[in-house]
Amino acid sequence: MESYILAIGKQGLFLTLILSAPAVMVALTVGLMISLVQATTQIQEQTLTFVPKLVGVFLTLALTGPWLMAQMIAFAKTLLEGFPTYIH
Repeated sequence: MESYILAIGKQGLFLTLILSAPAVMVALTVGLMISLVQATTQIQEQTLTFVPKLVGVFLTLALTGPWLMAQMIAFAKTLLEGFPTYIH
């Protein structure tokens, strides 16, 4: 029973990491590109990076949304199908 709970926790944490990776990577890449432009042009506006990051993350979530949902549904299905065998 305890190993089942640990396995589910491990799978849940790994799934969280995989599902958040596309949005985090896009935000990191857009932030780096905007920072390079700011350093090159010497424009030091702190709020300049917010809107491009927001748009990039939104587009990433819109494009990867079906895949993200499929992964979450598969995890929930596995969790719910295995649950009755461990209830006594």
